Amino acid sequence: MAAGASPGVRRGLSAVEEAAEGTKLWCGAAVAMAWRGGRGGRKAAAAGLAAVAQLASNGVCKQLADRPRPPKEWIPHDEVEDRPDSSSFPSGHTAAAVAFTAAVAPSWPLAAAVCAGPAAVVGVERVQSGAHYPSDVAAGAVIGLASAWLTRRAPRLLLRCWR
Repeated sequence: MAAGASPGVRRGLSAVEEAAEGTKLWCGAAVAMAWRGGRGGRKAAAAGLAAVAQLASNGVCKQLADRPRPPKEWIPHDEVEDRPDSSSFPSGHTAAAVAFTAAVAPSWPLAAAVCAGPAAVVGVERVQSGAHYPSDVAAGAVIGLASAWLTRRAPRLLLRCWR
């Protein structure tokens, strides 16, 4: 995948990944939703921001699975030099992107559909740049979906526990 991407495609993918670094892209999307979406937009933004999958991915899973990054020899471009030294498994970028998008979906499906494109691009970029194996991205997506599910269900689950 890394060898087949043109320099223009790599630049576009890198731009989206850079925007998603540190969840900047998702925080920006939440601000836009809250500003333009009224009450429903604020609810969707809050749900998206509450789905903190990157914490679970980077704070817990990466510590448990010390998987090395793909070999540098597999990546025929300079982006391989910019990747982190942490465990490859799972992709925290993908976890955050999927969690935000999936958590927003029940409150504002159209906004989630708009977010789905950049979320997919983030996952593709993580493989293309040599930062992750495809299975790392898939695991990040699963963590993101689980985080969104827990975020949406947590209030009900807590109420049941207190009864």
